[in-house]
Amino acid sequence: MTASAEMPQYQSHKKVWALKIKEVETTERTVDGKYDCYLDFEDDRYAPVSVGQEYHEKHKPVAGGYYVVYDGGYKSFSPADAFESGYTLIER
Repeated sequence: MTASAEMPQYQSHKKVWALKIKEVETTERTVDGKYDCYLDFEDDRYAPVSVGQEYHEKHKPVAGGYYVVYDGGYKSFSPADAFESGYTLIER
């Protein structure tokens, strides 16, 4: 089946929490194949965060991208270009 119309467009208006990733580190796998993943951030006021194997395999975070937390607690990853073109820092 072929689509006959362009998909609808949406504009983001969500507020999110985000940190730019400096480094992605994984631990060695244990005997059961499990490992952990840590994100280290460019802003050194924030400690590295353990996001776990499931997050790492699902989102495939890379240095330079953003660790994003949505209202409600959902955690995601966004490539730098997509994040920076869609969000503006809210100055406090």
